[in-house]
Amino acid sequence: MISLLSAVIPSPATADAAHDAAHETAARFRHGVYSVPCTTCRVPAGVLCLARRSAHAARRDHHRQDPKSTNLVPLLVGRV
Repeated sequence: MISLLSAVIPSPATADAAHDAAHETAARFRHGVYSVPCTTCRVPAGVLCLARRSAHAARRDHHRQDPKSTNLVPLLVGRV
């Protein structure tokens, strides 16, 4: 019975790993808030903030003020 429940209900460790992987992927490809440097912990763009599993509020605000349009596949997108 327990093995059936573990297949249906994911463990908290699985959710934490997925959340960490999402942040690492966004930072690696410089998407979202990771496209700008963090002014709080002084890390460059494309690097995770020193706060675990989140971006600092100043970094999010900086990204919202100056959003850059990034294409996932810039070579396949026509120039405007």
